[in-house]
Amino acid sequence: MLAHCVWAGVIVLAACSTVELGRDFDINVFEASVQRGVTTEAQVRQWLGAPTNTGIAVQSDNSVNEEWTYYFARGSLPSMSDARFKTLQVRFDTQGKVVSYSWSG
Repeated sequence: MLAHCVWAGVIVLAACSTVELGRDFDINVFEASVQRGVTTEAQVRQWLGAPTNTGIAVQSDNSVNEEWTYYFARGSLPSMSDARFKTLQVRFDTQGKVVSYSWSG
């Protein structure tokens, strides 16, 4: 009986817990430091750590850039009604320098 009560307590606590995905980042610090055509992949990795995802972005002029994605989400279970989500995508040229970036959150 005690084991059932303990498990019930664990489930209730888990249902009320805060969930985090990704790694938090400060977009203001990034924007104050980044320079298009100057900032390198190594610098971005130093500031933000390893990207959550990597891929390729094809631009409207058919140029192809490497793209790194960072994201962070936080919310309380079970409803996630207080959820916050932010994402940053950084694109690099063939020399490994920042071409552009976009963020939302």
